[in-house]
Amino acid sequence: MMMKKSIYFLLGCFLWLSLFSAAVAQSDGGVRAIEQQRREKDKSFLTEKDSPLPDNAKKNFRGLPYFPVNLKYRFEGGIVRHRQSETLDLIASDGRERKTLRYGYFEFNREGKIHRLQVYKLLDLVPKYRHLLFIPFMDATCGRESYGGGRYIDLEERSDNHYVVDFNLAYSPSCAYGKKDYSCPIPPAENRLTTRIEAGEKNWIY
Repeated sequence: MMMKKSIYFLLGCFLWLSLFSAAVAQSDGGVRAIEQQRREKDKSFLTEKDSPLPDNAKKNFRGLPYFPVNLKYRFEGGIVRHRQSETLDLIASDGRERKTLRYGYFEFNREGKIHRLQVYKLLDLVPKYRHLLFIPFMDATCGRESYGGGRYIDLEERSDNHYVVDFNLAYSPSCAYGKKDYSCPIPPAENRLTTRIEAGEKNWIY
């Protein structure tokens, strides 16, 4: 049951973020699109059957906290595929191991420095969701402004290898909200950035 709930809500986030990543990439109204996505997510947290919010938190819930939208944290480019397929066990919040495929890596330039994030496929979602790409990461805001267990970015695999990695869409794992029935992958050491990513979801405190 824990794994099913975790997968359910992860896929829900994936569908929202895929749609809004496309909207941001194709429209000058990127800020409005992201703000709309946030409102939709807040609504779903209150209404979805498998919402990660504890029931006793819903009465006073007024929305998740976010960094202000900043399109400087939006990066475009290709994913460099690994020549050899490697599997990696990501340790989850409940101690389980989530088997992943090390798909490739995405590099971006932030304040004159090149940063790299590994991109994975969660093998327990394949083959049904074989086009889901997963970027779990930590940065220097973790445990302060953002959730200490890291944040996630989801992408949809593209045949043209053109991706938009938008940290404004970075979201906290389901484990961040207080319920105990989720199994959330913890970002591995290779995806722990030393820079601050002041974009996306902040730490929610009930």
